[in-house]
Amino acid sequence: MAGKRSYVDGCATAHALQLVGDRWALLVVRELLLGPKRFTDLRNGLPGAAPNVISQRLRELEAAGVVRRRTLGPPAASKVYELTDWGLELEPVVISLGRWGGRSPSMQHDAPLSVDALVLALRALFSPEAARGLTGRIGLRFGLDEFAASVSDGRFHIERGDASAADATIVGDSATVNTILWGERDLDEAIGEGAVQVEGDIAMVRRFLELFPLPTPAAPAG
Repeated sequence: MAGKRSYVDGCATAHALQLVGDRWALLVVRELLLGPKRFTDLRNGLPGAAPNVISQRLRELEAAGVVRRRTLGPPAASKVYELTDWGLELEPVVISLGRWGGRSPSMQHDAPLSVDALVLALRALFSPEAARGLTGRIGLRFGLDEFAASVSDGRFHIERGDASAADATIVGDSATVNTILWGERDLDEAIGEGAVQVEGDIAMVRRFLELFPLPTPAAPAG
């Protein structure tokens, strides 16, 4: 981390910010929480960040022990970036920060967000009370990105992977699903327009979409 300014502060929070507090650093972490990615995948998930900035953050996070590089075996043989075990411990930090930011009165909940950011928002906003009595498996397919989710006993689990065993699958793009979840877009309208497709039990999909209520906005200052 040579060349970086130090807070000159013995507080561990200050040290943590020294490691992951630079602009885009935690968003690079966010994009790696659900699994390794190539540099091009990171660029797709962070369209507002210049490639040289992403490269710089990756170097800094690697030097700090948060991220590592490895080469996939054949036939891919491509270089990917992934979080170390210690880096993965940042997930509750990212989730909690997202919950806190979601209460901002100025938060635009229907603004564009990456596929991984949408999935992590589901983890952050899941309501066990809303899921009472529901058991099922839901697939989410956003182009080449596929996720398998399950709800049971008031618990929610979602991970990147094959969702072929799901009771129902939502197929579309993350921006459209985002507006259905939190932008007051009607599911039937989106289906009718061909913006999304539902494979399987549509009643379960309707119930699933109700499990992630937005937090109550914080009161404005003053």
